[in-house]
Amino acid sequence: MEMENHRPSFTYMGRKFSDLSLNDDSSAFSDCNSDRSGEFPTASSESRRLLLSCASENSDDLINHLVAHLDSSYSIDEQKQAAMEIRLLSKNKPENRIKIAKAGAIKPLISLISSSDLQLQEYGVTAILNLSLCDENKELIASSGAIKPLVRALKMGTPTAKENAACALLRLSQIEENKVAIGRSGAIPLLVNLLETGGFRAKKDASTALYSLCSAKENKIRAVQSGIMKPLVELMADFGSNMVDKSAFVMSLLMSVPESKPAIVEEGGVPVLVEIVEVGTQRQKEMAVSILLQLCEESVVYRTMVAREGAIPPLVALSQAGTSRAKQKAEALIELLRQPRSISNGGARSSSQL
Repeated sequence: MEMENHRPSFTYMGRKFSDLSLNDDSSAFSDCNSDRSGEFPTASSESRRLLLSCASENSDDLINHLVAHLDSSYSIDEQKQAAMEIRLLSKNKPENRIKIAKAGAIKPLISLISSSDLQLQEYGVTAILNLSLCDENKELIASSGAIKPLVRALKMGTPTAKENAACALLRLSQIEENKVAIGRSGAIPLLVNLLETGGFRAKKDASTALYSLCSAKENKIRAVQSGIMKPLVELMADFGSNMVDKSAFVMSLLMSVPESKPAIVEEGGVPVLVEIVEVGTQRQKEMAVSILLQLCEESVVYRTMVAREGAIPPLVALSQAGTSRAKQKAEALIELLRQPRSISNGGARSSSQL
């Protein structure tokens, strides 16, 4: 398994982005937390109050009772009720997440994820997501065989199941050795599809999961081959999407694989990146310049394309009024863009000579 030695060193809120926890409120990415789809309709307010009251008084007995009712020997309705209540108990209390896992809930919940009943599948996915929020449970969930069922839910589940499966896979990917296993299970194309076709929350969850998974080189290649540049460019072009920063972070991470550069150009990324340099926020401008700099480093053709899009005036402005790091990147890119104009025979020389 080949991991990248370093990630982009963008800084936000005084900290390097690569050092941010993925559920840190200051992160550019979404907070992939539990139960963001609201309460399940089978759980009335009264039943929730009774459940939480019982849990506070004698949670161990209640948990054991619920785990027993996840078994396939019970009816689907009983399994649904047990999974729903486990999800409630694990919603906000880390201690319950540990107790539920120790009571043996993980394997039967994983079995529910493979259910043909879509609602039962959704309940199983959401309960596993809640349990995966506890670091102590991540390894057990992965080793118990959760990855492939979660990937199937990502492909065939309800919209909520897909979102929560993406979130659960993100949590499992925070263990480095799981990244390649998740990629090889077919998650990357499904996450790219979710990034392109899902709702706002799904797009945020997919981008976060992809950012985490793509620290593995082979997952970067999978993402590019799965057509990730198309939704990334589209989201970056839409300033109202609230996805410009997230998409730029993912794109920047992918720039270390050669396949990414022609893909960006083919999807119309150059004019979008130049526009961001001109009208984006300071952080967006810096990220766009960083991507353009990597794009142009070894290609006279790409330098010419970027220059023809009118990049030099906004780069000059950024070199005068941006952050110190943005100024450095803008100046380096300006120098690159001016080189082809001073070289005879256009691109006759190899890019290594430039």
